[in-house]
Amino acid sequence: MKIAVQMDHISTIQISGDTTFALCLEAQKRGHKLFHYTPDRLFMRDGKVFARLDPLKVRDKKGDHYTLEQPTRTNLAEMDIVLLRQDPPFDMDYITTTYMLERIHPKTLVVNDPVSVRNNPEKIFVTEFSDLMPETLITKDPLEVIAFHREFGDIILKPLYGNGGAGVFHLSDGDHNLRSLLEMFGQIFREPFIVQRYLKNARAGDKRIILIDGESVGVINRVPAEGDIRSNMHVGGRAERTKLIRREREICSRIGPSLKKRGFILVGIDVIDGYLTEINVTSPTGIQEIKYFGGVDIAALFWDTIEARKQ
Repeated sequence: MKIAVQMDHISTIQISGDTTFALCLEAQKRGHKLFHYTPDRLFMRDGKVFARLDPLKVRDKKGDHYTLEQPTRTNLAEMDIVLLRQDPPFDMDYITTTYMLERIHPKTLVVNDPVSVRNNPEKIFVTEFSDLMPETLITKDPLEVIAFHREFGDIILKPLYGNGGAGVFHLSDGDHNLRSLLEMFGQIFREPFIVQRYLKNARAGDKRIILIDGESVGVINRVPAEGDIRSNMHVGGRAERTKLIRREREICSRIGPSLKKRGFILVGIDVIDGYLTEINVTSPTGIQEIKYFGGVDIAALFWDTIEARKQ
């Protein structure tokens, strides 16, 4: 197959933990042809969708992990697969790429489905399963946030469309910084904020569970660094071996049919202390850490699923 990968530039990734890189390695191993482009090189002309594609070769060698050949202006309808893999923020630039990719999907299979990615922002999509979540507020109204803080004492405040742990704050009971923080958020973000009840066992870790085509296939626990509330590994979180418990399997079985119905082939969900906190559908990570700790090779399962669909 001919596979185009829409991603942040491959020179910027850390190959030891990058899911897109693992997917590319496995695709190349199977004999598929890889092409690389960044979102700014995507364009539409007279209703047809193009990108300047660099033929790509990848190697599992730190500091020398890729080769790009000369780019060629290419109609993306000529591709078999487009992997939609650039990182958020989920802003109008990101959304515009989904409008373009919608024009070629599903004849060219875009993973994940661009319409569903656009219509199900990660921190809003999760509210469809409100009984599985901690108490959650989405608003820009400071009075509502203050009332929520007063009700629960400990809260988490974060931007609605952020990623990677950026802008995540823990405000404990009696914290006097909330009003100033809301003023700052109001100046920085045009969109609402998301506020959740702080889960007391968050320090024990945040489980990242990977689902392929609606089925759970692997899990890793991400433990925050000392002095930090964020478990994201690129900001110092530590991965450790774990397994799914019954509550987490119940969560996966509840959300799985909705993921499959929406065309979400690769999804990463976050579960803290038995509560679903996020459903990551844009560029979920974690598959390399799962394999490292003895889990299944999720990159192989992913391409098994894709190849079956394209037969």
